[in-house]
Amino acid sequence: MDNLSMMMYIIPSMIMFCYGVYGFITRKNMIAILISLELMLNSVDINFVVFNRFLFPGQLEGMMFTLFAIAIAAAETALAIAIIVNIFRVARNIDIRDLTKMKF
Repeated sequence: MDNLSMMMYIIPSMIMFCYGVYGFITRKNMIAILISLELMLNSVDINFVVFNRFLFPGQLEGMMFTLFAIAIAAAETALAIAIIVNIFRVARNIDIRDLTKMKF
């Protein structure tokens, strides 16, 4: 495990981030957009852990920051899903092309 270079971790993380950006730009469903955002956040968390492991191997700042970022991402995902459910209850649709105003 120790003989793996940093690029072995960064390249899959970069691919995950690019898929997340592509999904965020192309999708019109709010749930799919939320999943794309989470994919981007997870790739950034992988980068935090990798840079911590290779640049400062004895310290845990990168891992603690990653745990904090995951907790914040979980909280904002719960909030976003609650907002999406409320929009669906009112508008009966979660497609962003059909939603024209925020106040119903």
